[in-house]
Amino acid sequence: MYRREFLKFSATMLPAAGLLGHAGCVARSRSQSHAGNNVGKDTHMHLGLVTYNLAKDWNLETIIKNCEDTGFEGVELRTTHAHGVEVSLTPNQRAEVKRRFENPSVKLCQLGSAFEYHSRDPEEVRRNIEGTKEYVRLASDVGASGVKVRPNGLQTAYGVPVEKTLEQIGNALRECGEFAQDYGVQIRLEVHGQGTSRLDYTERIMKFADHNNVYVNWNSNDTDLTHGTLEENFRRVQTKIANVHMRELYIPNYPWRELFALLKGIGYAGFCCAEIPASSDPLTVMRYYRAVFLSYQQG
Repeated sequence: MYRREFLKFSATMLPAAGLLGHAGCVARSRSQSHAGNNVGKDTHMHLGLVTYNLAKDWNLETIIKNCEDTGFEGVELRTTHAHGVEVSLTPNQRAEVKRRFENPSVKLCQLGSAFEYHSRDPEEVRRNIEGTKEYVRLASDVGASGVKVRPNGLQTAYGVPVEKTLEQIGNALRECGEFAQDYGVQIRLEVHGQGTSRLDYTERIMKFADHNNVYVNWNSNDTDLTHGTLEENFRRVQTKIANVHMRELYIPNYPWRELFALLKGIGYAGFCCAEIPASSDPLTVMRYYRAVFLSYQQG
């Protein structure tokens, strides 16, 4: 299904731009700042891959090779997947992961965790905070500039006011951000969760966190278009965006061109990481995805 949609899109749009011929080219050498998710001094965005779904069963060697072969410049390694980049790694194993990503054409964008801070149970929140800190140490050891965390819901069904949950998440993020700063690693909050994916709530969480090492991972949700326009919601968090997640760029139910224009307008030169559904022909899907990404980036 996904390949057919890509082919339909490319038949009408991509050949004129001459992009399909570039889709399989290996990206030029870049250098990634460890203090942020901008790539060198480039002024354009860079395409990364989230290992969630499409690459969940690939080892590191396969991930890097497939990214090189399709022109993807970076990768977000999600926890629990086959690549095995977890806190259980020994110091030598961590050093080996870092060495693998010293390849100039594919960078380690960030580590993708599932740590969350909205629980009504203080002990559960504490476990997630301490788990985040362990993941920060891992990120530092393997050379990742950030750790993705998330909110995952509100507690209004249990009588907890929205503002109290947002404040609790923000307080947890501040503690994690302070800890991560000493390691040169950013905490990046994914715009995620039932109720918590609203960008006005994300803005409130950032204000509660109130820390210069806590950032936003834009997630390209349908809720970006609610409680305000895309531009209005984008402006709420634009100074905090440190990574971007994208999904089906070729399906016109999200204003991708407007999002890319907004990102370019703030000079965003970091990674836009694709969360691509699983496919029996992943390399073809990745090449088409890159072609669509370039078409949007070029306007």
